[in-house]
Amino acid sequence: MTHMGILVRRGRAHDASNLAALEQRCFSYDQIGLRSFRHLLKQAHCFVWVALENEHIVGYCIVLTRKNSRKWRLYSLATAPEARGKGVARALMEAVETQAVIDRAALIRLEVKTDNQAAIDLYRKLDFEVVDILPGYYDDGSDGYRLQRSLNPHL
Repeated sequence: MTHMGILVRRGRAHDASNLAALEQRCFSYDQIGLRSFRHLLKQAHCFVWVALENEHIVGYCIVLTRKNSRKWRLYSLATAPEARGKGVARALMEAVETQAVIDRAALIRLEVKTDNQAAIDLYRKLDFEVVDILPGYYDDGSDGYRLQRSLNPHL
């Protein structure tokens, strides 16, 4: 899937080290390590998408699912600092939504820091709503919001 020059594809085992390096550049808290990326890329109930610009990974997202559940959790989404504002996160979220509809997911949930206004604005544009406030949720002590988007509530 291509969106404004950004190619989105499913993550592959050989992407793990590049994903871990991107994680280090994007987050100073709650980081996913190389070992965890390797594990997540192998899991049957985990979707990992990567966004590429000129064949370089500039973003990723991870969605966790559970067998016999129609609730999906957006576990992590990251965009390289130099690629922000280019539609990377939106392209990744479009891939998530497409797969969610195919798999008949009823909703997608996620957590975001309350001070991450850029992410909150994106999620609101994508019809996510705040459903809970999470005091001290992150390991640096900051608060979070739980957001949710209904997809196919009548399936």
